[in-house]
Amino acid sequence: MPTPYDVPASQFIPRLAKYIKDNVDQVQPPPWALMVKTSTHTQRQPEDPDWWFTRTASILRKTYLEGPIGIEHLRAAYGGRKNLGVRRQHTRKGGGSNVRKILQQLETAGLVETAKGKGRVLTREGRRVLDKIAAEIKEELEKNLPELKKYP
Repeated sequence: MPTPYDVPASQFIPRLAKYIKDNVDQVQPPPWALMVKTSTHTQRQPEDPDWWFTRTASILRKTYLEGPIGIEHLRAAYGGRKNLGVRRQHTRKGGGSNVRKILQQLETAGLVETAKGKGRVLTREGRRVLDKIAAEIKEELEKNLPELKKYP
């Protein structure tokens, strides 16, 4: 059975974001999500109005691949280089509030749970959802590229 390891993230994350938006009622952007920056290294808020669901899908995928994973690790993953004009650029972590709220919403939905002292891990239900979407994508890829069928 294909897993998120076997499919490209560029196809997996948008499909998972659409699934979350349509099927997981507990994950909803808070009122401040439309006017907030995602990090101190960014200059403006995201242009995509559904960025909350895309970030949620990305966090779920990272939890699958790297779990157990904590908020600080995710903040570092979503950080970047701060442009300081003529001065040297320095790395900044991403915003912690949006990561924390997303993980809390995923826990409420039953897709993620807390591993005591280690961070967040996927539940059986969360793993099932991600595997199902990965299998659908892999099947579509094999239709378009038959040579992929030789890979399990």
